[in-house]
Amino acid sequence: MILYCDTSALIKRYVEEEGTDTVDGLWSLSAGVATSVVAFAETAAAFSRKHREGVLTEKEYASTLKMFKDDFDSFILIPVTTSLNTTIERLVKQYPLRGFDAIHLSSALMFRDSGSIPVHFACFDRPLNEAALKEGLSIAVQE
Repeated sequence: MILYCDTSALIKRYVEEEGTDTVDGLWSLSAGVATSVVAFAETAAAFSRKHREGVLTEKEYASTLKMFKDDFDSFILIPVTTSLNTTIERLVKQYPLRGFDAIHLSSALMFRDSGSIPVHFACFDRPLNEAALKEGLSIAVQE
């Protein structure tokens, strides 16, 4: 199975918080990890925020960002395209999604529809998980 991670799941892979064990377990069972290209900006910004808030020391911030950047090159990256934007438009009209959440959901759907390997959607946001479930995605994290 491929694990599609939105940013809320990615962060838990690199910063110890509630849900980290769940993400680590799913990660170890997956044949690969997929995400949207926008996850880089979102995740890097989240690490910077955690550093500013004192959750990460300077040394922890630097090593966390390096680990993420090293892993990012191995992820299956879903680009933002005109076709993706068409799906995003439908999703935001149908569900109460924020912009990046719509990108992640649309990316997971596009990836699922492009192949035959099962995709499990990892996310720690209830409205996004509810929309993903209604769209027929397999939800990896039950809240």
